[in-house]
Amino acid sequence: MIVATAGHIDHGKTLLVGKLTGIDTDRLPEEKARGISIDLGFAHAELDGALVSFVDVPGHERFIRSMLAGVCAIDAALLVVAADDGVMPQTTEHLDILELLGVDHGIVAITKVDRVAPERIEAVAGEVRELLSRTRLASSPVLPVSSVSGQGLPELRGALARLASNAGKRKAEGQNFRLAIDRAFTIAGTGTVVTGTVFNGSVSTGDRLVVSPRGLAVRVRGIQVHGRATERAHAAQRCAVSLSGADAGSVSRGDWLVAPSLHAPTRRLDARVTVLAAEAHALAHWTPVHVHLATADVMGRVAIANAGSIAPGQSALVQLVLAKPLGALRGDRFVLRDPSLRRTLGGGTVVDPFAPARRRGSPARLAELAALEREAPEDVLAGLLDAGDAGVDLERFARVLNLTAERAAQAQQGAHAVVLGKEPPIAVSGAFLERLQAKIVDTLRAFHAADPQAAGMASTALHRASAPALRAPAFHAVLREQASRHAIALANDMARLPGHDTTSNPQDAAMWAKVRGALSKAGATAPTVAELATALGVKEPALRDFLHRKSRGGELVRVGTDRFYLRESLAALATIAHRLAASTPGGLFGAAAFRDAVGTGRGLAIQVLECFDRLGVTQRIGDNRRAGKAM
Repeated sequence: MIVATAGHIDHGKTLLVGKLTGIDTDRLPEEKARGISIDLGFAHAELDGALVSFVDVPGHERFIRSMLAGVCAIDAALLVVAADDGVMPQTTEHLDILELLGVDHGIVAITKVDRVAPERIEAVAGEVRELLSRTRLASSPVLPVSSVSGQGLPELRGALARLASNAGKRKAEGQNFRLAIDRAFTIAGTGTVVTGTVFNGSVSTGDRLVVSPRGLAVRVRGIQVHGRATERAHAAQRCAVSLSGADAGSVSRGDWLVAPSLHAPTRRLDARVTVLAAEAHALAHWTPVHVHLATADVMGRVAIANAGSIAPGQSALVQLVLAKPLGALRGDRFVLRDPSLRRTLGGGTVVDPFAPARRRGSPARLAELAALEREAPEDVLAGLLDAGDAGVDLERFARVLNLTAERAAQAQQGAHAVVLGKEPPIAVSGAFLERLQAKIVDTLRAFHAADPQAAGMASTALHRASAPALRAPAFHAVLREQASRHAIALANDMARLPGHDTTSNPQDAAMWAKVRGALSKAGATAPTVAELATALGVKEPALRDFLHRKSRGGELVRVGTDRFYLRESLAALATIAHRLAASTPGGLFGAAAFRDAVGTGRGLAIQVLECFDRLGVTQRIGDNRRAGKAM
């Protein structure tokens, strides 16, 4: 369990942690000289068998930025209030920050009780309970302690141990690794070392990771947890990681150490923001703010729909537009402070870390955000599938929710998603797919009715008419699946309905009667298009157009570049080729033997055989052929 101290300056946080752990968390010379905490301090102890990590944060208002970096991923808070001072400004601000970050486990320590009368202790305890009553920490125990006399320390240790056994733990399973870096330094003989809290997943020695948002590729050389070398660290642990591929100057507080798939810096976050009830004014559209997310502090502006505002104590969906990129995922908590860093304005939760700049208020976008605010990945995906007609980019979905491939597959199964294509894979609902397939058939039917002589509808035009919001690779995956079931026919990027005859009109019917008679009479020696046009007394361009359109229906087959055969005539020649193969040793025959068998010239015989090769009727082996499938 990771516990952060909270409370006003000089209320005894550091001394109390030292008494609990035996570790002095003030490590900087200036901290020693001034007797106050300036930066984060870290300690750990085993309390009644429970291993507890402490993050000791500064209490001075000037160091709230460091305090926020320390409480970004804790399991519980140890709120410290001095009995002689009582509740002070940073007590309230720290408690507000814990509330905004969703911390719901904690203990209150009333310190310095050796300096005051018992009635003063009771008064301060009552004041604290009143302050906690409006927060998630309302049920936290309030314990009087003295770091000088040792009064109450055994009870506090026991309370922390019980809290460690009951507090909810972040899980490593199903998520990729993320560590929020709070320190980076160099150790002689070890190299660059970063420390921080593991938000998600787990890391092992030898893993390849990325320092984000910088994009620096690194490899894990070693891991320590509580000062002890280990091969693995996981969520809800503080750890130190030594890295190869980076120097201390290229890494700093505010960076993430992440699995490569999570490196996706962003400058726009859709989020739900709550304004503190104690604020005097509403949070207005385009207000400049400090955004504190994990250990990062980035300037940004709050974009509110319709240039509106959020009243004190209220919450709303907003878009945070950042001055520079940072790393964030759905569910990350953040705190907003004013540009001068004098007060906390509010905070909230990231809903979509990769927010679009446009259509922010469209019904489809609002439906997507509503889905992303659901809890379980299966429910999120199901909501996204119902939110619009664009489908769900599964790679983006897995990154936004930080799901491993296995966990993402479980979510797809749970949401009954149908996956289309591979680059990237797009998910749609079964109901959407049925509607789309029917729409494609209806669109082609209408197209054929309007232009019966057209060979088919271009797939790009069919896409625009049927599902313009769906990505092209996913749409073409649907077309290929329909073609495999013979629901439609695809050829040369053109789609048509099976059996559609581009020649079903009186003029073409008359032409077909002439062509069919001439080709039937020609048999094995079909004429060229020019010869056929002369024989029929028709214009060659018109005949050529007709023959190509008719061949798409399968009644004619093009042979070579300039001849067309009736299918039944070509089938008769295929039968001769198969008989010839059956009668020769090894089942192989040459072009000359086929020429003699059908009674044509050598050139035409070779064109027919090449057509058979293309159709699979014969298979060429060197200069010979063997029989294939029937025509």
